[in-house]
Amino acid sequence: MSITPHIVVQNADRAAAFYRDAFNAEELERIPTPDGRLMSVQLRIGDSLLHLADEFPEMNVLAPPTIGGTAVVLGLDVADAESALAQALTAGAEIRHPLQETFWGTRHAQLTDPFGHLWNIDQHLHDVPHEEVVAAAARAFS
Repeated sequence: MSITPHIVVQNADRAAAFYRDAFNAEELERIPTPDGRLMSVQLRIGDSLLHLADEFPEMNVLAPPTIGGTAVVLGLDVADAESALAQALTAGAEIRHPLQETFWGTRHAQLTDPFGHLWNIDQHLHDVPHEEVVAAAARAFS
């Protein structure tokens, strides 16, 4: 079993180009509708699949700007967080949390893409025992 995110954007064609430039996404296929919208654009980012769709308000399929935000964060595990972040920012993403080392053992940043979706960029640095992560989280959120 696997999970494949299917995200809704305003202008899926432009979003596919952004994800290509920002995250080296490779387009695998697209399914247009007669009115010119895209029901699906399937992308491969690294070893993962991502589907994009245009908004279909008549079916209550809505993008983050229409609903006022998103409750989902998509995560990218990368070999070089600084380079990946720079590439995404050059493509048009905006920094939400700057790149920094974390108590859970990564270099981590969060950005917002031009379509309202949130992305984490993480580079594994070292393993941290679970109990240490739990204790650090308790301190951070107390």
